[in-house]
Amino acid sequence: MAHSKQAALGFRAHSGWAAVVAVRVDEGAPVVLARQRVHLVETFTYEFRQPYHTAKKMPPGEGREFIWQMRTEATRLAYRAIRELESRTQEQGVKLARCGLLLASGRPLPALDKILASHALIHTADGELFREALLHASGRCGLRDFRIKERELLDRAVQAFRLRPAEIMRRVTELGRSLGSPWSQDEKFATMAAWLALGPSRKSGGKTRA
Repeated sequence: MAHSKQAALGFRAHSGWAAVVAVRVDEGAPVVLARQRVHLVETFTYEFRQPYHTAKKMPPGEGREFIWQMRTEATRLAYRAIRELESRTQEQGVKLARCGLLLASGRPLPALDKILASHALIHTADGELFREALLHASGRCGLRDFRIKERELLDRAVQAFRLRPAEIMRRVTELGRSLGSPWSQDEKFATMAAWLALGPSRKSGGKTRA
């Protein structure tokens, strides 16, 4: 099938799940093609949604193995969800080509033993595991990724689209009226990440880290 339009997925990840929105741009304005809340663990309980918290209570070898298993599971579930969304966008004559991922503002993580010795790092690592799974699955699906720290999202959108912050938020909020619930900050921010991934600064392509 020939695709005249390209779409991007926007991700806002949480522990064990992510808000995902598929977006195309029509005459400069975002159009939502699909949205979904994707579980990134098979069993949606604290034990699995907080893998580093769980690993801290295990012997070191078991903890390392558990984290590896959860990373593998999260990547597999993310890949399945992206393929499903790819099919849904294809049915609308649009090719899924890019993704936008919201990052936390933390620094790179140290080795596992140092992570497990710090409660703050454990929290950070739990979130990073699911973001990394989304990125890995997106890469397997051939999507070019755009990464941006969440606290920089609105400023970057203002620069890219030359719109006032209030106008950007109004447009993104309006998109949810026809879609209904859920259309929370998760979906709005995921939409903005996807919109930026398709925006003017992304036309040259390639992986970009904000």
